[in-house]
Amino acid sequence: MRGTRTSAALLTLALALTGCGASAGGGERSQGDTKAAAPAEPGADGYGGSAADAAKEADTKAPEAGKRAPVPSPQHVIRTASLSVEVRDAARALATARRVAAAAGGHVSNETTERVDDSHVTSHVVLRVPQERYESVLAELAGTGRLLSRTADAKDVTEQVVDVESRIDTQRASVQRVRALMEKATKLSDVVTLEGELSRRQADLESLLAQQASLRDRTTLATITLDLVEPENAQASRDEGRPGFLDALGGGWNALVTALAWAGIVLAAVAPWLAAAAALYAVWRLLLRPRLSRRTRTAASAPPAGGAAGAPLPVQARNAAGAPLRTADPEAPAAPRED
Repeated sequence: MRGTRTSAALLTLALALTGCGASAGGGERSQGDTKAAAPAEPGADGYGGSAADAAKEADTKAPEAGKRAPVPSPQHVIRTASLSVEVRDAARALATARRVAAAAGGHVSNETTERVDDSHVTSHVVLRVPQERYESVLAELAGTGRLLSRTADAKDVTEQVVDVESRIDTQRASVQRVRALMEKATKLSDVVTLEGELSRRQADLESLLAQQASLRDRTTLATITLDLVEPENAQASRDEGRPGFLDALGGGWNALVTALAWAGIVLAAVAPWLAAAAALYAVWRLLLRPRLSRRTRTAASAPPAGGAAGAPLPVQARNAAGAPLRTADPEAPAAPRED
């Protein structure tokens, strides 16, 4: 009996020790699991670590969280072309090019017109037209005259467009994360650091948006550079036609203006001579003419030679032919009269 009691007491003691060890082990595992599952204690700034480390950690986790299935993108192509056309009238061909671009839904981007050696006109114009009307506009422009040269180019930028769009999405998410961290920040140093980081990321985002806008413009509208050249004798060939009423009126006006201009030039050339002649005439009229008049009056009043003073000289008769007539001598015998 005593041995049996002793064995029962030992068995009870072993079971009690085993239960205490299990309880202690379970408590340690529970405490360990609790520590592992509990989040990191926040720092004084409202979130664990510094502001820069938090921004970098957010950028590291963002790409994995923001991943999405790739979506097929349409093809993006930049189309450019250059045309050189010889035309008879550059002004008329330029008006046609403007009309064609406007009808296609495009516009004129740049235009330069100049006259070369006063003999012919050249025009350089840059047109932007929609991609779907690119070929038809090229055909119409080439038909305005004699085609001298044509160059066309197509560049596929689909990968570049997709890459820029992806970087824009990532940069926008990055800006949003920094703004969220700024709302949680309590320290002034962390706020200043996050503001600098936000400014840098917003500048990068704006640069990407500008690249996207440029790619969208170049892939939506094709660029056509058109050179219109007149032949050197284009002006002479236009003048060969029969002039109309307005042409005749303009020609007469030009002739009148030219004649008046030449008359003015002639007057300007002879003006010094006219001034000298006027001066000589004034000297003659004021100085020489009175002297000559006095001499003439003196000679007229002088008595004739061989006669009495103041006696008039006999006037000799003359016939119709102006010859002097023979006067009859009173002492000469009279001529016999014929019956």
